[in-house]
Amino acid sequence: MQIDKRKSGIKMERKKQFEEICTATWKEVYRFIYYKVQNREEAEDVTQETYAKAFAYFQKSQVNVERYSSYLKAMAMNIVRDRYRKNKHFTGKVALDDVRPDQIAEEDFSEAAVNRDTIEWALDTLSKEQQMVIRLRILEGYSVAETARQMNKKEGTIRVLQHRAIAALAKLIEDY
Repeated sequence: MQIDKRKSGIKMERKKQFEEICTATWKEVYRFIYYKVQNREEAEDVTQETYAKAFAYFQKSQVNVERYSSYLKAMAMNIVRDRYRKNKHFTGKVALDDVRPDQIAEEDFSEAAVNRDTIEWALDTLSKEQQMVIRLRILEGYSVAETARQMNKKEGTIRVLQHRAIAALAKLIEDY
């Protein structure tokens, strides 16, 4: 009976630890997933699945994961890849009567392409450090602390660098 109470206490303690991890990392993990899937509902599903799998692993394992957000992002990427593979092989049939070439031809993707080209040009114009901070912070969703570690800089320096990079990007796009 004593062993069961101790196991129960350990499980409750690990559950509380996991709740703290979730609270601390969910925004960053969700942003990362949303960037990858570009769909709110799917990002929410993948985020939920990521934490469910992580919780199951956390409960079974005695391994103490040092960098939770990196671990969760890696797990999320695996889930996204699995979903992509599963959906890629989907062999749903499309009726030719349902395809409307006149509607497809009316959609104008040229403005989106021009905007993308403008942004890529503006990013290429930035310094290498500014490009890296934009990529890590905004595109990949890393925290200021993680970005600082990767770039071997102080967190305050990263914040200033990001602010200046965004201001330079906005100016370049505005002038373009």
